[in-house]
Amino acid sequence: MIDLRSDTVTKPTPAMRDAMANAEVGDDVYGEDPTINRLEARVAELLGKEAAVFVTSGTLSNQLAMRIHCEPGDMALMHPDGHIAMNEGGGAAALAGVSIGALEGDGGVFGPEEVDAAMGVHHRFNPPNHSPLPRVVCVENSHNGGGGVAWSTDQIDAVTASATRHGLSLHMDGARLWHAAAATGDDPSRMVRDFGTVSVCFSKGLGAPMGSALVGSAAMVLRARRFKQQYGSGFRQAGILAAGALYALDHQRDRLVDDVTNARRFAEGLCSMPEVAVDLSRVHTNIVRFRLETMEAGTFVDRCHGKGVHMLPGVNSGVRAVTHLGVSATDVDAAIEVVRTVLSTG
Repeated sequence: MIDLRSDTVTKPTPAMRDAMANAEVGDDVYGEDPTINRLEARVAELLGKEAAVFVTSGTLSNQLAMRIHCEPGDMALMHPDGHIAMNEGGGAAALAGVSIGALEGDGGVFGPEEVDAAMGVHHRFNPPNHSPLPRVVCVENSHNGGGGVAWSTDQIDAVTASATRHGLSLHMDGARLWHAAAATGDDPSRMVRDFGTVSVCFSKGLGAPMGSALVGSAAMVLRARRFKQQYGSGFRQAGILAAGALYALDHQRDRLVDDVTNARRFAEGLCSMPEVAVDLSRVHTNIVRFRLETMEAGTFVDRCHGKGVHMLPGVNSGVRAVTHLGVSATDVDAAIEVVRTVLSTG
């Protein structure tokens, strides 16, 4: 099976399993797991921040960010198709009492104008306490819902400058920041320079079995640790898991350019089929979102699955395919031919 559902389906390599099996461990709640401590120091250094906290998932990392940037009743501004808004079970409202304010933009990328507009124009005749207070602007890079679109540093700088001007804090959902950096060639630390917190994943593309980190100032991370414990996510001897993430950072980050190349290869193959609509201008990283002109998405993915290619249906006629370390260029070519066969046979 050529599994293109997500870059989370990867499995540890034998070398990663060895690193995990031989990891030094300790009680992380007491700060005594040396492998977790090394991972947190390493990712903080990579992103140019003071500290990091290792957590189970990108969802938890983002939800900790919502809680430390906001108080219940506040508002977080982000694209309405963002992962925090659409794919985290309403966690911002349920766990932190935070509402979502929509910042529209093409491919998940909005601009300073949208931030300015969201702040509104205040007048002395209007009571100031009717609306939730915007507290944080969230940028997702790359943007999953937008098809893996990567933000340029110019776009990031424009939005962060607007947010700062309004006194808002900044969080980056960088679940696939590593892929965005591979696609743009930008240093990840430069991409997140002006963000108070950054969430990064080790299980998306890097190939670790699980885990994310929330990175920021020492004070912000200390506050995040409080809510990590409150949310029931304190680790004990989890250095076994951190060892997989460390191995991924050190040995599987440079190869992410292969995922970017393979996604482009797949998208270009789809472009040759009249039954498929794909916007190549949005294929920046390892995600390809395309639309079917002649077949319902659920039927299409079922038939492709029957021929050995696994993809995810989206809304109506949309389909998502994601390349990763388990998918070679040869696999991509085979997947293109399966898609062609399924569509041509109706």
